[in-house]
Amino acid sequence: MLRTLSLAVAVLVGTAGGAWASPYATQVVSYTAGSNATSGYTDPSAALGEPSRVTGTGMWQGDVTVFNPAYLTNQIVSIGAGGSLVVAFDHAVQDDALNPYGLDLLIFGNAFFTPTTGVTGCSAEPAKVAVSQDGITWYDIPGVFADGLFPTQGYTDTSGAYGSDGKTPSDFTKPVDPSIAWSGKSYGDILALYGGSGGGTGVDISVTGLSWIQYVKVYQDAGDTWSAEIDAFAVVPEPATLGLLGLALAGLCARRQSRR
Repeated sequence: MLRTLSLAVAVLVGTAGGAWASPYATQVVSYTAGSNATSGYTDPSAALGEPSRVTGTGMWQGDVTVFNPAYLTNQIVSIGAGGSLVVAFDHAVQDDALNPYGLDLLIFGNAFFTPTTGVTGCSAEPAKVAVSQDGITWYDIPGVFADGLFPTQGYTDTSGAYGSDGKTPSDFTKPVDPSIAWSGKSYGDILALYGGSGGGTGVDISVTGLSWIQYVKVYQDAGDTWSAEIDAFAVVPEPATLGLLGLALAGLCARRQSRR
């Protein structure tokens, strides 16, 4: 049964965008550390794969929450003034208006909400975002800044802002509703508003006029006095693909039941 389910998943993923296409960035195309990039945080491979769910070491280890961002040198890469990071996905990322809130991509940094007693702000170090089909011609995403809203949440059930007891992973491919009223909210309120999402800055490809992209660039202006940090990039799955997968799995389960 498990083998059959795995084959069904493989076929559907292949149909959606290439066999075993990853929802996360898989390749660093280029990286230029800015003039004030943070020392020790200049390994661009830190931005590949899924976002961090746990951070710190030893007695300081804890779950990544909206108040406790990833901060280890192998978890985030610093951009800095005049710096840039270009990554690629292993498949074409489609623009789909049916995605939640029309968002197609999520970018994870190490921004965090403050304070824990009732959120009044988001500590962010914004970087600009551009996308491309070929890694040569770039289209800026106006009004969207990486390493800002919304901070990462590694688990849906971590008991406190600095807890380390999370058991249920959040969904790093599910966007946060951009319209949520987060100001003044408690940690528990934020979890409820996230609704199982792992956070991330949402990107809608449609603003560029492109129907798909494969490359994403995060960059800063030379005059910036801060350095953005980037943890990961994720694709928001298309509902049609998830629906097909659900129908396939349901059909296989029904067939198995009928043979008993």
